[in-house]
Order: sequence, then structure tokens, then C-alpha cells
Amino acid sequence: MVVETVTVQITIDIDKELGLVTEGLLPAFKLIEESLGVSVSFRGDKLFIQGEKAHVKKAEELIEELRQVNRQGYILKGEDIKEAVRARAAGGNGHKTPLDDLFTGHIEVPSRKRLIIPKTDVQREYIEAIKTHDMVFGIGPAGTGKTYLAMAVAVSALLKKEVSRIVLARPAVEAGEKLGFLPGDIAEKVNPYLRPLYDALFDMMETEKAMRFIEKGTIEVAPLAFMRGRTLNDAFVILDEAQNTTSEQMKMYLTRLGYNSKTVITGDVTQIDLPYGRVSGLIEAERILKGIRDIKVVYFTEKDVVRHKLVQEILKAYERYEKRKTKA
Repeated sequence: MVVETVTVQITIDIDKELGLVTEGLLPAFKLIEESLGVSVSFRGDKLFIQGEKAHVKKAEELIEELRQVNRQGYILKGEDIKEAVRARAAGGNGHKTPLDDLFTGHIEVPSRKRLIIPKTDVQREYIEAIKTHDMVFGIGPAGTGKTYLAMAVAVSALLKKEVSRIVLARPAVEAGEKLGFLPGDIAEKVNPYLRPLYDALFDMMETEKAMRFIEKGTIEVAPLAFMRGRTLNDAFVILDEAQNTTSEQMKMYLTRLGYNSKTVITGDVTQIDLPYGRVSGLIEAERILKGIRDIKVVYFTEKDVVRHKLVQEILKAYERYEKRKTKA
């Protein structure tokens, strides 16, 4: 069978698009070549794509979409383009939504970096769900942005005065290791369990500003046990690591929601650290609340992982191992 090889030439407007090429496309050439099976080169104001006709067409479409995003004023970086290429290479997750919808569907926060954008279709669906529903479950593996994106929407809502405070909660469960006695007062004892929430928060805004909000109680980071007996009005509440809640804790948490409040519950059902025999409150709630129309559940997969590319491969390997173990 003879494979038709073609070369496509794209003319770049040097005055308007040089930044896109130098900041984004040039660092991503190797990834485009590996993922789409083409050869990409840049000479003068010409971009050349060579390879099998179908693959060249995909690469051309991707680059044209990126150019369109660039024209709309979004400053693309190399990492953005890498995520776009990964989305295209992933197949199903990458083809449903135009790239300009992904990149321009950003969340406005005073990040020290830049605008926070959804990198996959599922992330975009998740952000839309949070904006349109008062209760959203984000379920899937680590590294898919479940907590980070929820935090970004929460911070944005706070700064726009859509809510008057943010409450971040997490069950204080040890991840498979016994830490023993922890010194200090109650805040110092629970701080190691809440550190990931602080990390995400400090990535959204300057540390000093975040600390002022925390000191005033505008942003509260607390272990889940501290939610008992409270009613949370005019608040954006995030429950992280919800797979480690018990049935009783989850029911308690879900009934804390007050007026003009919304909550996002995140968890990974493959990483439950509860004692043997205890039912995960997240798994139970997913089953019990299934028929309630105004509750949205968004499922992430390894294709939505936006950490190092090895993380996706590791998750796939564990998934294959678990399947083999189940069959045995």
C-alpha cells in the first residue's frame, strides 16, 4: 500500500505572530512531530509540515486553531500548545471542543503566573458545571485539576463578590502511613493534612493577600470535623479528598450548605485510605444522589492528567494491573 506524502506551507505574519512561533510553536515542534507523525520546520515567514496526508491535515488544523486563539488576544505559551497537542493525540477527549473554547474559557484570578485555563474538554465541562450548579462532584485520578480548578473558580467568585467567603475542608486521614503524635496546638496538628489546599490557594494569589483573607476568616481552611453543627451561608465550599470521608461525615457535610452557597466535592475512588471495612462516603453519595437533577457529577480520566506526561503512563499501568488482578 502506497502512502501519500504531502507538504503544506503556512505563511506566518511575522509582525503579529512571531511571539506565537518563538514562545509556543518552536518549543512544541518535537511534540507535534511525535504525536501527529509529521515533520515541522520554520524558515523565514514560512511554516512547513510534511508527512502522510491525513496526519499533515491534523497538524495543519491544530496550528490554524492555535493561530486563531492567538489572534483573539490570548498569549499562548509552550505549555499551552503542548496540552493542545496532547488533547489532539488523546483522540476522544481532544476533538469535541475547539481549542479557542478551551483557551478563552479562562478563569480570572490574580495569579502570579497568568490566566488559568481548562486544558481538556472534561476540565471545561467541570468549570461550566461549577458555575451553573450549586453542588458538583469531581471524581477522577490525581493530577486532573479537580481541586485546583475548583479553587480558581472559588477565588474568582470571592473577588467578584459573588460570595463573601471560601471554606476549604479535607478529612484528616493518613495516606497509608502512621504519623504518630504530632506536636503543637490543634492548628499545627492538622496543618500537614491541609497543606495541599494551601498550596493551591497560594498559587492563585499573592501569599500576603491570601494570609490576610485567612486571618480575617474570609478564607477558612479546616479539617472536615470542624464542619459539624455549622450552616454555611453565602460561601463557596470545597471538600477535597472526599473518598476518605465516612458515610456519616459525608451526610453531615452535604447538609451544611446554606443560602447563596455552592460546594464542590472532589475525590479519587482509587485512593481510599479509610480503615479496612469502612465505606467511602464519596462512593455512597455518588450512588444515593444519582437521581437529583441539580447535582452534577463530572468524571475525569487519565487523559485529563495535566502533570508530567509520565503520570498518565503510570495511571494506565496501574489500571491494567488492577484489571489483571481482578480477573485472577
